[in-house]
Amino acid sequence: MAFGVLFGGGILVASIGLALILPTLDSPGEAAFYILTILLAELGVIFLFGRITLGRALFNPMDRLVDDVETMATGTYEHRVRPAPTLELQAVADSVNAMAERLIQDQKSLAENVESLDETNKALVDARAQVVRAARLASTGTLASGIAHELGNPLGALLAYVDVARSRAESEGGETELLVSIREEAIRIDRIIRSLLDFARSKEAESGPQDAWPVVDRVRDLLEAQGRLEGIDCRWECRGEVPPVLIDAQRLEQVLVNLLLNALEAIDGQDEKMILVTLREEPGPESFFPRRRRGDPPGVNYAHRRRVAEIEGGGTVTPLSAAERVVVLTVEDNGPGIADEALEQIFDPFFTTKEPGKGTGLGLALSAQLVEGVGGEILAGNRRGGGAVFTLRFPGEIRPPRGEGF
Repeated sequence: MAFGVLFGGGILVASIGLALILPTLDSPGEAAFYILTILLAELGVIFLFGRITLGRALFNPMDRLVDDVETMATGTYEHRVRPAPTLELQAVADSVNAMAERLIQDQKSLAENVESLDETNKALVDARAQVVRAARLASTGTLASGIAHELGNPLGALLAYVDVARSRAESEGGETELLVSIREEAIRIDRIIRSLLDFARSKEAESGPQDAWPVVDRVRDLLEAQGRLEGIDCRWECRGEVPPVLIDAQRLEQVLVNLLLNALEAIDGQDEKMILVTLREEPGPESFFPRRRRGDPPGVNYAHRRRVAEIEGGGTVTPLSAAERVVVLTVEDNGPGIADEALEQIFDPFFTTKEPGKGTGLGLALSAQLVEGVGGEILAGNRRGGGAVFTLRFPGEIRPPRGEGF
């Protein structure tokens, strides 16, 4: 519009000038020179005015737009194109800004998906390790069951013979010390065989949900009644409301007693003895990665998380990967801790760090089988301040469906 006004004004001025001056000119050459001068002057004015106008309205905004886009192209997606003076350029700037915003969102979605894939890979590696360990435990259990049954009858006969020999020696006034020692060692073998039989049996729970804290209370009362906790700074903490767990109460007691007895042996000889037992709840993977089809974040596909949960949940128990709430029970002590080389084998059958004759190496293996039989896991590690920590994680009781379909 500015060019139209300028051009029209130039023609009007030139026409008036020609109308006033042409009658006074003496020759056609002078008239041609005069017309050419007016034309050049008008073109010069139009050029200068057009250059300034186009620079302000088009060239300078285009240069700024190019600079902003180049800045964003280097990866600075937070940068935005500055406002433009015309509607057309402003539309281009808005489109570029919207594209940058979408790139940022896609980048965040991609990062979340990559993180989720990393966690899934870790879960698959852990699941594979658990499967390998379960297969190894199953084969060991089968072997242990056979050995226990084969040794049980001869051992019973041996105890009977020792009792008869001891009775005869006592009646004849002979020495019975060796026979008593033989009987004690035979009873120890019997205890090992019974442990092997317990290890070989199936450990899947058949009872309903159990509150874990009353079980912890009963174990504490049992150990206090036996005088095992005297002189020990023993702390028992239940942090918040904890959902029930799907494990038989007697089996949970067995696992907890075993862990506490190990802790008591570990702190024996320490100047200050401390044991900490805590029970708490934490969000499960299901609360972060819902097993549903609708409502997945745009650009992110958590189908891999659902598949892992479905694969692991194909049995009769709920795996931790499919749990919405997880119950965590920890037993900590301030003993010498666990050597790094022993951490990978500590739940293997017959592995023990105790002195010969003081442990069978089946306690922790049996505890792991009990916990994993209900879809949980047991982990061993070391505390920052020194000492060992054993962590039990169970899937909490499943809530009713939230009404979100697949």
